[in-house]
Amino acid sequence: MNPFDLTGQVAIVTGGGTGIGAATARLLAEHGADLLIASRTEAELEQVATSIRDATDRRCVVQRTDVKREGDIVRMVERAMEEFGQIDILVNNAGGTRMGPLEELPTRGWDSIFELNVRGPFLCTREAGRHMIERRSGAIVNVSSGAGVTGVKGGAHYSAAKSGLQMFTRVTAAEWGRYGIRCNCVAVGLVASERAEAAWEVAHIDQELVAAQAPLGRAGKPIEVAWPILFLASEAASYVSGQTFGVDGGPSIGGQGD
Repeated sequence: MNPFDLTGQVAIVTGGGTGIGAATARLLAEHGADLLIASRTEAELEQVATSIRDATDRRCVVQRTDVKREGDIVRMVERAMEEFGQIDILVNNAGGTRMGPLEELPTRGWDSIFELNVRGPFLCTREAGRHMIERRSGAIVNVSSGAGVTGVKGGAHYSAAKSGLQMFTRVTAAEWGRYGIRCNCVAVGLVASERAEAAWEVAHIDQELVAAQAPLGRAGKPIEVAWPILFLASEAASYVSGQTFGVDGGPSIGGQGD
């Protein structure tokens, strides 16, 4: 048996129109899964879905979804059930932030980041999880950040939200293990996705300088995050649950050898 074979399984990937989400959707399809991909931008979703269908012959359904809107998430899950009749894998990838110093952070800015990075994954997990519980099986992978592990200056709201997502992962695994549902998390470091590179350019961030701080000395690629997500979604990780895995190019620590 190939533990990475997802034939006969259905996956939902949020934030599936670009970057890590798009790379994950393609990889899951290459390993046999049918998909519903969701984001706010339908044109990006359609482009990814077309490439998946052409390359893999797998079914890929597009659903415009804002994970800050509960009604959108309910419709997303309903659409998946209408199209496929089951949900086996959920990848909570949609997320993001706008950085800013703590003393200037508006209340609405704090709330918005929590809505996107914690409340959205909670709603997706709750809605899709109801069907997983009924089938007594499922795999959930949450996409967090290294900011949720170590924190990042200028990102108090983002760091707190991603840390919350990691604890949500752990508690979900503890509560739902009895239903055969696994829940894990990846804490992502600097990844050169399309939108990340555009944001760095606007912010005048020197990507090479920042990337050099990682032990591997470079930024990651979306596909390098997609592979660990595939592992956690597959039977290869059948006895792994409640864990947060760093996908960040290695730890940055001080000491001799610097």
